[in-house]
Amino acid sequence: MKSNIYDIAIIGGGPGGIGTAIEAVIHGVKNILLIEKSDNHSNTIRKYYKDNKRVDRDWKGQIIELEGNVEFVGGTKESTLDYFNTLLDEERIDTAFNSEVESIIRTQEEGEDIYLITTSTQSFKSKSVVIAIGKMGKPNKPLYKIPASLKDYINFNLDKCTKNEKILVVGGGNSAAEYAYDLAVNNEVTLVYRKDKFTRLNPENEKILREFNGQELLRLRLNTDIESLENFEGRIKVNFNDGYFTIYDRIIYAIGGTSPVDFLKKCGIEVNSEGNPIYDEHYRTNLPCMYVAGDIAFNTGGSIVAALNHGYHIVNSFLRRRGKIYSYTNKVEEYFKNNPKEKC
Repeated sequence: MKSNIYDIAIIGGGPGGIGTAIEAVIHGVKNILLIEKSDNHSNTIRKYYKDNKRVDRDWKGQIIELEGNVEFVGGTKESTLDYFNTLLDEERIDTAFNSEVESIIRTQEEGEDIYLITTSTQSFKSKSVVIAIGKMGKPNKPLYKIPASLKDYINFNLDKCTKNEKILVVGGGNSAAEYAYDLAVNNEVTLVYRKDKFTRLNPENEKILREFNGQELLRLRLNTDIESLENFEGRIKVNFNDGYFTIYDRIIYAIGGTSPVDFLKKCGIEVNSEGNPIYDEHYRTNLPCMYVAGDIAFNTGGSIVAALNHGYHIVNSFLRRRGKIYSYTNKVEEYFKNNPKEKC
C-alpha cells in the first residue's frame, strides 16, 4: 500500500467501483484504494455468467449514454474481464482483495474528517469513501432446517427486536458481538459460537463481551453448535450438540455474509422506508465525503454503463468540492481560486 491516508477509498470491485477508480485516476487523484471482499474484481460476472456469455452494453434494452472516460462497448464474459483487468493495472490504484469491510467510522485527524475503514484483514484511512457494493449480498443461513412456524422469530439483523426477550445470538464475528452486547441492555442474551475461542473479533469488541459476560449481563456459550430447532408452544427450542436444549423467544444469526441495508445503517448512512440510501444530487449521503454508486443506490438493474457513469459524476463532484478539478490530460487547472474550499 502506497499511502497512509487515501484520497478516495472505494468499497466494491464491480463496474461502479471500477468506474470510480478509473475516473479518479484520469482526473488526477493520487491516492486511490479499491476494496473487494472476494478474491478478484467483477465477482458477479465471474460467478453468475457462463463462459462466453454476452455482456451487453445496453442491458435489458436500457440505452444509456456513456458520460465518462471508460469506453465500455460490451462483449463476452472473458473480454469484459480482460478489459477491466487492463484498466485496473493502473499503478495509482491500490487494491485490497479478500477484504470484507466490517465497519466505517468517521473520525478526525489534524482537524480533518477521516474515515477509518476496518476490514476482515486490516484497516485503512481515507478522506472520502464510495460505497458500490451492489445488492447481491445476503446473510448466510444455517444448514439445518428452520421450521416455517418460527420464521417470524428468526432474524439476521436487529430490525424486529424488542425489549425483555430471551435472545440467542449465533456467530463469532464482530457483528455477532455487537448484536449481543447491544441487545443485552434490555434483554436476556446468550451468544453461542461453535469454536472454543474467538478468532475474528477486534480487541474492543472482545473486551466488551468479556466484561458483559463477567458481569452476567450476557452469557457466552463457546465450543457449542446447534443441531436443530423446534417449535415449543410458540417459542424456539434450540437443541445443542452437547445434549442440552434451551427455550428462546428469538434467534439472531450473524454467521457471515452481508446484508447491504444493514451495512449502510451500521455506517451511519440514512436510508428511506424501502431500505435505499438517501443521497443528494451529487450522490452524497448524509455523511460528509461519503458517496454511493451502482445498484445499491440507483436500481440500475445490472447496467454496467449506468454504474460507470455514477463513478464519473462522483469523482467530478468530489474534486469540485475539494476546490480544484483536473483536466482529462491530468494537467491541473486552477478552480474556485477565490472561494473557500467546501467539504465534500
